[in-house]
Amino acid sequence: MSVFYIILAILLFGLMVGIHEGGHFAAAKACGVKVEEFSLGMGPAIWKKRKGETLYALRCIPFGGYCMMTGEDEAVDDPRAFTSQPAWKRIIILFAGAFMNFVLGFVIVLILYGSSAYAYRGTQIVSFQDGCPYQGEAGLQVGDRFLKIDGQRIYLQSDITDFLQQGDGVYDIVVRRDGRRVTLKDFPMTRIEYPGQSRKLYGFNLGYEEATPLTTLRYSWNTTMEFGRWVWMGLRELVHGRVSVEDMSGPVGIVDYMAETGEQAQSLSDGLYNVFYFTAFITVNLAIMNLLPIPALDGGRIFLLLVSQVIEAVTHKKLDPKYEGYIHAAGMVLLLGLMAFVMFHDIWRIFTT
Repeated sequence: MSVFYIILAILLFGLMVGIHEGGHFAAAKACGVKVEEFSLGMGPAIWKKRKGETLYALRCIPFGGYCMMTGEDEAVDDPRAFTSQPAWKRIIILFAGAFMNFVLGFVIVLILYGSSAYAYRGTQIVSFQDGCPYQGEAGLQVGDRFLKIDGQRIYLQSDITDFLQQGDGVYDIVVRRDGRRVTLKDFPMTRIEYPGQSRKLYGFNLGYEEATPLTTLRYSWNTTMEFGRWVWMGLRELVHGRVSVEDMSGPVGIVDYMAETGEQAQSLSDGLYNVFYFTAFITVNLAIMNLLPIPALDGGRIFLLLVSQVIEAVTHKKLDPKYEGYIHAAGMVLLLGLMAFVMFHDIWRIFTT
């Protein structure tokens, strides 16, 4: 595997972590919270500098990082401590890391599309195969733009075929027709044979959209939202037991996949495009995973913060933040154990395949 792509993947992973922690840092500063240390990487520091009240550090292990705020897990006698702030400020600070990861993913996709796209595969019907039984007054028409299939939002052209293939042949389809939404309830549709075609088709043909600044912006947003849906679908598969923990990847596995994605491309430009596209997906993945209501993650902190606010409203007693700290500490131990297992599995897979 090319050393170039490995180094690039490590740097990009560091960028994702840095953007995440930078979101916490910027939000904390904006909310007047004292930040004691902003660190990229883990382990011993290879560079550090204090500027004002904050110590900035670059550490030797290029995975992870943190934004250490005063009174993050315990009440302290400091009006600028994290726990001294109103709930809405704390939620903004906690949410900011995932928000910046999502923004990073969107910006990467926007740059990739803006620099290479001439046209986008659209979701609007431009014609039908001769003899298609699904067109007509009570069916699909030329000019229809797919909006939803069985309640699933259509972001990209590939979504249409994917959701039709996942169905049972009868669908609830929502299209935009002449500026209004039209719903085709319990609409039957299967692939059939058409003259001159080598494979079965649904019978409608979708067009392309010119890559104007507005369409580039829209398709970049839709692609980023599609990434988010892939993450939720993956989580659903994990909960239902259709995938296992062994299918998960940690930092080592992610870097390996990123490097492999670039290495398999036909040219350097294609390799860079693939690596950055995969990076956009991973950073959106990190945004969503960090907002899950799991102790030690940002989502877990937000969830427990909201729960504590409800308890305080009912009992009129302020909860001691140290108890929340105990919960997050326990969650961190379990999370580190899972990360260790995943990392071992990633390393084992790299050396045995």
